[in-house]
Amino acid sequence: MTIEEEIRAIQEEMDRTQKNKATEHHLGKLKAKMARLKDELIKRAIASRGGGEGYSVKKSGDATVTLVGFPSVGKSTLINKLTDAHSEVGEYEFTTLDVIPGIMEYRQAKIQILDLPGLVKGASAGRGRGREVISVIRSCDLIVMIIDVFNYQHLKVLEDELYDAGIRINQRPPDVTITKLVKGGITITSTVELSMDHETIKTILGEYKIHNALVNIREDITADQLIDVIRGNRVYIPAITVVNKIDLVDKEQLKLFPKDALKISADMELNLDALREEIYNRLGFINIYLKPQGEQADMDEPLIMRKGCTVGDVCDRLHKDFRRKFRYARVWGNSAKHAGQRVGLDHQLEDGDILTIIIQK
Repeated sequence: MTIEEEIRAIQEEMDRTQKNKATEHHLGKLKAKMARLKDELIKRAIASRGGGEGYSVKKSGDATVTLVGFPSVGKSTLINKLTDAHSEVGEYEFTTLDVIPGIMEYRQAKIQILDLPGLVKGASAGRGRGREVISVIRSCDLIVMIIDVFNYQHLKVLEDELYDAGIRINQRPPDVTITKLVKGGITITSTVELSMDHETIKTILGEYKIHNALVNIREDITADQLIDVIRGNRVYIPAITVVNKIDLVDKEQLKLFPKDALKISADMELNLDALREEIYNRLGFINIYLKPQGEQADMDEPLIMRKGCTVGDVCDRLHKDFRRKFRYARVWGNSAKHAGQRVGLDHQLEDGDILTIIIQK
């Protein structure tokens, strides 16, 4: 059997198997085997293309957003409306054959938006330059999935392709650590009650030839989440769903779409302000005000950073030598225990903080 045939056979067996406590162990093993085979399929697709060059995209701005969708859903029109880019627009498929970058300036933030070639079914295995497109998506900060108002069923295809490529949208990494050992078998500890039994966990680990390890689980997880932790090559990226070309249908048809999907018309510039606001909010920007030593803080032009950033991240943003020459920093604001608290590189900043960085002369 080829890998594709094995995957189909496993899927058919999973579809036939009733999901209950008695079959959990068997289904867990099948899921682990399927995930391993899909990874192998992607590796072979890459090898058959000789590795490929991929797309070279230089990141710029305060964050990077990718427009993802089937060909001809309006990505090129949208990036032209949102940014300073000029992406060719046409009423035929695969108008965009390369990555087109543009900058959207909104609420003092400079957001890089990338128009990618259309993603098609089979992209995760390399079809339609899918591997190159996915490599760009994996490194972005936010995915905007664009669906044609007449083809909402394409959303499931996009989600499946991203999932098979190891991209987890609107999820966070499972709170699980696996420490491999030389001997001693599998030891499982958990701080919560688990839906999955220990034998299923051990079976899944065994599928990846892990027979000696300490597994610490701090939240209830599924078999799929455990497989993601084992693989260790998954990325977790927030995503927005956008339904384009709403000017071509009536209001009754729009009610058929989920409420959390943004409905726009890039061509007619309908609801683009709402999209800009949603992109900004989902990127989780915070303002950090820099205060040179012995001077007043610059409260007019904040440094735009992302939620969860540290003093070290600010150093990296300001100059390549700041981290190497760093002595200490002082912080005023919500993240400080007291005004002017002395902190190190790992100190996590919050919105509105005032920061002074002291470096070696």
